[in-house]
Amino acid sequence: MTDDAPDTLTAPGPRARARARARLLTVLPDLAPWRTSADFRRMWVAGLITNFGSFLTLVALPVQMKELTGSAVAVGAIGAVELVPMIVFGLYGGALADALDKRKLILGTESGQGLLCAVLLLNALLPHPAVWPLYAVAALSSALLSVQRPALDSILPRIVAHEHLPAAAALNSLRWTVGGVAGPAAAGIVVAYAGLASAYAVDLLTFAVSAVLAVGLAASPAAHEAAKPSLRSIAEGARYAWHRKELLGTYAIDLAAMFFAMPLAVLPFLADELDAPWSLGLMYAALPAGALLVSLTSGWTSRVHRHGRTVAVAAACWGAAMVAAGAVHDVWLVLLFLTLSGGFDMVSGIFRAAMWNQTIPDELRGRLAGIELLSYSAGPQLGQVRAGTMAAWTGVRTSIWSGGALCVGAVGLLALCLPKLMTYDARTNEHAVRLRNLRTPKAIAAPTTDCP
Repeated sequence: MTDDAPDTLTAPGPRARARARARLLTVLPDLAPWRTSADFRRMWVAGLITNFGSFLTLVALPVQMKELTGSAVAVGAIGAVELVPMIVFGLYGGALADALDKRKLILGTESGQGLLCAVLLLNALLPHPAVWPLYAVAALSSALLSVQRPALDSILPRIVAHEHLPAAAALNSLRWTVGGVAGPAAAGIVVAYAGLASAYAVDLLTFAVSAVLAVGLAASPAAHEAAKPSLRSIAEGARYAWHRKELLGTYAIDLAAMFFAMPLAVLPFLADELDAPWSLGLMYAALPAGALLVSLTSGWTSRVHRHGRTVAVAAACWGAAMVAAGAVHDVWLVLLFLTLSGGFDMVSGIFRAAMWNQTIPDELRGRLAGIELLSYSAGPQLGQVRAGTMAAWTGVRTSIWSGGALCVGAVGLLALCLPKLMTYDARTNEHAVRLRNLRTPKAIAAPTTDCP
């Protein structure tokens, strides 16, 4: 009898068990960044807590706007008021991230977000809540987030080894999706049974806990080559991005996908149209649930090297899934296709992040992260405006499926126009090779040690 022969009819042999464990490890997320970097662990936990609370507000804010106005256009306008601060402060925030200590930026903006959440809580507790504070907080929160995100993104290559950056992107995606599933699902229950104020109160608490964790991060001062914040330094980053056509392709494809096919603004109305108001929390949770499934099985991502091609295919599939979500009439099928779309979006996001983190020089990382912020955040905000406006003109269902169809067409056109994106290979790309050669254990030793 060989080693593979079972001892019983149901028990596998040692070699079979070893092969099964090996197959499982190739699917499960790579935990190397978590094991080797104390700062990555702190940021991961803080982000998980903040994301949970932020998704509560993501659901509560449009629901409150719908209750106060009854207008799909008013709900979609939330994205409009967030857009200008995002553009201005995203670009300038990228320059700040290159020129200042990233830890201080992260801590200050996290504290500011908590104060804004307190304003939403106080407004919700009024006998007659006002509409204007919702728009004001949305705009100010967008400004703070736009300053914070470049610092968060640009600090990652400093605290994680170069070869572990795709795994770190997948783990960060996992963190986001866990909060994205739990937050909206909990929000549907909290808003329905405890009220909007309770959702805002929980979000305020999560910001406080996250700020405490951020205090323990190691200092991350500016690189000595970094330029001071100015319009000239912002323009320098924009020129670099323009000449890197593979990077330009990732920005353009994500912007198109989010603008044409992001349905968040009309989900409260879709739930009513399907006579399933109970499903609203599940609809908001479906997108991150699909992303979570991808994140939990992201071990395969380290074996993919043609990142640009994968980004384009995944974005087209996101649009196709939205076509199906808008076309079907059964709420469970809608939830299924929203879940699939979230999974495809996560695949695109993992490989966009890998391309950014593995090819952009440290002294430009903050400014390029500001441009990245516009691509993956301005798109959804513009998409909310598009979805709400089109829903008012043509109906909720048409707004969703037509946006998905336009997404597929736009991604296909961009893929044809940007061949460098489609031929990108992480093993041979000159920028990836240069940074890989620069990153040594000595270069990352200081920021990965435990803080006292």
